[in-house]
Amino acid sequence: QVQLVESGGGLVRAGGSLRLSCAASGSMFGIRTMGWYRQAPGKQRELVALITTGGSTNYVDSVKGRFAISRDNAKNTHYLQMNSLKPEDSAVYYCYAQKLLSDATSIDYWGQGTQVTVSS
Repeated sequence: QVQLVESGGGLVRAGGSLRLSCAASGSMFGIRTMGWYRQAPGKQRELVALITTGGSTNYVDSVKGRFAISRDNAKNTHYLQMNSLKPEDSAVYYCYAQKLLSDATSIDYWGQGTQVTVSS
């Protein structure tokens, strides 16, 4: 099992910045991809950013140039630096980790979510 605990959400004005953190614990062997998803009221959960163990990143188009994902493998922690925030970035942000198993299947793990609210 892997436990994910987010921190860093809150209320910020448009144009401001927030930094989310996700600390992972438990059986970390096989964890490769970590990242962030978000879900706004009435909308489906969407990918925000992913990062692999090797540092490769992937972002949804709407946050490119504004958000940056990073990870500290030694601390089993990854981060999402969010700059130039917009009201449409308001959502519950979920920490995510994927574990690859020996049979080539995978397990997805999720944090409890942290609220980000951007006021106009």
